[in-house]
Amino acid sequence: FLKVLSHIDSILQSPRAPPLIFRPSKGPVQNYIKENGQGCGFEHLPLTIEMWADQLIALKDLHRSLRKLSLELLPWNTKDPQDNRDSIRVEDLQLIVDAILEELEHKEKNSQTQSLQTLSAIVSHFQKLFDVNSLNGVYPRMNEVYIKLGEMTNAMRNLHELLELDSSAPPTVVVNTVGKLCDIINKNVTEQVQQLLGTQDIHSIINKLEEHECFFPPFQALIQDLLCLLEISNMDDILPAVQNLK
Repeated sequence: FLKVLSHIDSILQSPRAPPLIFRPSKGPVQNYIKENGQGCGFEHLPLTIEMWADQLIALKDLHRSLRKLSLELLPWNTKDPQDNRDSIRVEDLQLIVDAILEELEHKEKNSQTQSLQTLSAIVSHFQKLFDVNSLNGVYPRMNEVYIKLGEMTNAMRNLHELLELDSSAPPTVVVNTVGKLCDIINKNVTEQVQQLLGTQDIHSIINKLEEHECFFPPFQALIQDLLCLLEISNMDDILPAVQNLK
């Protein structure tokens, strides 16, 4: 028994022992030890051992939780030599934590690298789409595209309102509607020309235009000569000026 107490005493007095464990005690055991040339207090030792037992159990629970976290973050790392151990050491937990931290740092570096590559690819694609030769021209072209996009958006909104179309109608519907309106307008113009020239076929219209081309130049020359001869500038004044000459 004394050898056991001496061994415990040497452990408690070592630099690695927590300072609150060893406390001098009073009582028959202490007097008995002092009579045999040894002195040590063990009244707090049972509570400390109970605390250590609870901590060891909690250490197992912490190890189990860290293993679950490790399987979530490192699903390929399924081997753990400490799984079958009855006792778990702090070093085992530290290994799991270090592995998780290393993987997180690796993912962070990869994500930064991928982000730079993605941004570079986006800028290159923008340069190809909008014919930008240098990086300095990217921002001006972006502003230009933004302004043009705003103008097109406003134009499409106005066309939707003028054509009484739903705001969700695609541009193809707008173009088709405008085309139909142009066809209607051209048809009306053709009918008006036909009514004006008194003909219903295209050949008659062509003949009328040819007659006009033959008649109008001599008539225009005659009018210009009369204006100069009568010293007037308005064609409406020709008839009164001729009547005055009678």
